[in-house]
Amino acid sequence: MNAPTLLLVDDEANILNALRRLFRPHGYRVLTAESGAAGLELMSSESVDLVISDMRMPQMNGAEFLERVQTEHPDVVRILLTGYADLDSTIAAINHGGIYRYLAKPWEENDVLLTVRHALERKALEQEKVRLEQLTQQQNEALRQLNAGLEEKVRARTEEIRQINTFLEAANKQLRENFLLSMRVFSNLIELRHGSIAGHSRRVAEHARALAQAMGMTQSEVQNVLFAALLHDIGKIGLPDRVIVKAYSQLDDEERKAFWLHPATGQAALMGIETLREAGRLLRSHHERFDGLGFPDGLHGSEIPQGARILAVVNDYDALMHGGIQPRQYSAQEAREFLLAGKGTRYDPKVVDGFIRLMGMHAEPAATAAVCITSDRLKPGMVLAKDLVSKDGLLLLARDYMLDETLIGQIRGYEETIDQQIGIYVRA
Repeated sequence: MNAPTLLLVDDEANILNALRRLFRPHGYRVLTAESGAAGLELMSSESVDLVISDMRMPQMNGAEFLERVQTEHPDVVRILLTGYADLDSTIAAINHGGIYRYLAKPWEENDVLLTVRHALERKALEQEKVRLEQLTQQQNEALRQLNAGLEEKVRARTEEIRQINTFLEAANKQLRENFLLSMRVFSNLIELRHGSIAGHSRRVAEHARALAQAMGMTQSEVQNVLFAALLHDIGKIGLPDRVIVKAYSQLDDEERKAFWLHPATGQAALMGIETLREAGRLLRSHHERFDGLGFPDGLHGSEIPQGARILAVVNDYDALMHGGIQPRQYSAQEAREFLLAGKGTRYDPKVVDGFIRLMGMHAEPAATAAVCITSDRLKPGMVLAKDLVSKDGLLLLARDYMLDETLIGQIRGYEETIDQQIGIYVRA
């Protein structure tokens, strides 16, 4: 199988050199161009899988270039490299250039590598899905043309089509699972910059989903709450480190103004993905207050989407317990008292009451429900009982994932890389 081909477009040679050095050890075929026009000319003669383009370039900027790529090479994955000051231009690129994602400069190398890897994996799955759908259509057409008297042939063809449909359903299920896993991985990237909040997005997602279900929301609404919870801090990716590492109460006026932008930035980052548009609307409003004194839009009461009102309560509860709002970490009881004190002002009273009931009913799983073992005892078919997380807090595999030979080999390879054995919790 040929190595994926990446095209890097930037008018600064040092940027191209840095990106080339980053990708080459990972087996990619790397092409470069110093302008949008040169990039288009190169793509007319070379097969390219993914393009990374800088935003600020003379004559043809990154948004214009990616829009041309979308028109002339729609199957090529498009990623924009941009500075935080280029938000308006980035939104235009999302709307008109159909970009897969934008990366902020200066970039995090792991963020860039993960984004490219998952983009290419997603493209491969989509291409396989199209191939299987075309194959199914061809088989259906062949079935219609069979002679009614050839009953044995009809039965054989029918069984073949059943197998193909089963394979297609499995591919679609895998695509959905990979999509959710990708979001869980992305939600961990911002947390890598501040170890004390590691796992925050996963905890908020689990509690928010349970609360949305308990409050009678539909399956699609619960799914949007889950997506919004996993990605609710994605807008912080462009914030300075000094803002990320501080508790909210310790931010000065200038830092708070920067912080107040992150919900709108997060929504903008998701606008180009149809599946996540409603989730983007929820995460935009998760810092609104019930009394109208929140941000970024000053919504109050029922103007705030129900899913955002749920996120506000669950997010603050977890942040209080891990030092995200105050410099000290609250106990569970103190966090509950803070929520109760904010009923009708900060929070929707019904949501607070529902969450308190939910947390009261929550019980830790029995000790025998999970067993911690080392990687040398793993066997295909075992199911993870807890998320498998790196020493830096990065999600490696989600809870409930079934292990196979390949994954077990990758886990052991990771241990060799970090020169450390990790405990893995599997279902008893």
